[in-house]
Amino acid sequence: MVLSNCNHKTLGLYYLWFALLFGIMATLMSLLIRIELYSSGIRMISMENQNYFNYTFTLHGLIMIFFNVQPALFGGFGNYYVPVLCGSSEVAFPRLNSISLLLLPVAFLLVLLSSLSEFGYGPGWTLYPPLSTTLSLSPLAIDVIVAGLLLAGFSSLLSSINFMTTIFHLRTNGYTLGIITFNSWSIIFTSIMLISTLPVLSAALVMLITDLHFNTIFFDPVFYGDPVLYQHLFWFFGHPEVYILIIPGFAIISQVISTSYNKVIFGSQSMILAMGCISVLGGMVWAHHMMTVGLEGDTRSYFTAVTILISLPTGTKVFNWITTYMGSNNVTFHSSTLYALSFILTFTLGGTTGVVLGNAAVDVSLHDTYYVIAHFHFVLSLGAVISILAGISSFQTNFFGYNLVANRIAILFTLIFLTGIFITFIPMHILGFSVMPRRIPDYPDNLNSWNQLCSLGSAILIFGTVFLSFGVS
Repeated sequence: MVLSNCNHKTLGLYYLWFALLFGIMATLMSLLIRIELYSSGIRMISMENQNYFNYTFTLHGLIMIFFNVQPALFGGFGNYYVPVLCGSSEVAFPRLNSISLLLLPVAFLLVLLSSLSEFGYGPGWTLYPPLSTTLSLSPLAIDVIVAGLLLAGFSSLLSSINFMTTIFHLRTNGYTLGIITFNSWSIIFTSIMLISTLPVLSAALVMLITDLHFNTIFFDPVFYGDPVLYQHLFWFFGHPEVYILIIPGFAIISQVISTSYNKVIFGSQSMILAMGCISVLGGMVWAHHMMTVGLEGDTRSYFTAVTILISLPTGTKVFNWITTYMGSNNVTFHSSTLYALSFILTFTLGGTTGVVLGNAAVDVSLHDTYYVIAHFHFVLSLGAVISILAGISSFQTNFFGYNLVANRIAILFTLIFLTGIFITFIPMHILGFSVMPRRIPDYPDNLNSWNQLCSLGSAILIFGTVFLSFGVS
């Protein structure tokens, strides 16, 4: 029974299944967005209900981040492997672990409940005021979205405490912190970031609700409130959240490359140090998401410098992965290896565009364009999702007792998947340089061809996913 099961491996698999279910829904929403943007003009969503487009991309972002990538990488793989890799029989608090899982679908249903209000409202996944407060068409929609996010955050907080206690107190004798695996270190860094940043997000969301219903004026500029304060609070959580999502993915990629080529990762100690540096620096650069709000020159210089500084530990990891690969027999014989190499490619491309956006002078021009969309999709929706696929492909015999998908089918899907993502997201960089704004359902006719190419890539992705589903045994 899902409601009463406390076994860490079973709960880890439940997390993965929930992540798959939620991810399918978010992917369908992205398909709706791409169909609408296939050509200029209003195609699918009527003129009277343009807000539905806003609502679609709001739910797409929220579900992919909080209900797909994070539950899979942190909850799923973390639950399954943290006790195993620490030599423990179970996590420290099994019932707390079960509660963390059960909160997740409840939070997801609350977020979906926002669609049942008379005017389902979409202020974007960031929920910026005044879009989510004084200008809100439906306060009820904002209420249930915020309630769902608070529950999902509480679930992650419980898991973080559980994993930290398990790693620090339930390790087998003689298994010191100096020799624990990448996976365990990634969960430690991720848990520390969650515990330190989730209270800030929770505070911002509670202030948002009190502005909406209880006549407080935290973010209302008419009464000398400050909407930029919300952005500072949100991004103080929001940027570490990027690394919360990707650091467990780093560990999976390291594990896959190491086991595939039967080699210890080159510079393994520096890999752990790099994860630590990324975790610390990731909490110091939140305002690079806010370069256009009127920050003074010195502040923008600081955030530009520290943002570019993050590329050093990240580049160290990429260099070590490539060095490990180059020092092996260079044979790609399993789909998980192909996923891992694909991750290195997409993450490097996404990181390179991140350095471009980290420059304050450039970001002023590219802020809120499709260049930003292309950047974070290369890092997150491609990097993080590919690491999930790599983990499932590599450990499927552990999870299910047999190969869920034949290796040749998985390799073919990987090639289709990579083709789709490159056709979808590379043209978005060009759209960004053409200053096509995000979150708008229409655009000038001269951008038709690039948008049609993006929508074609999205269709290829859907085809590849359907192809893979038929290959599941």
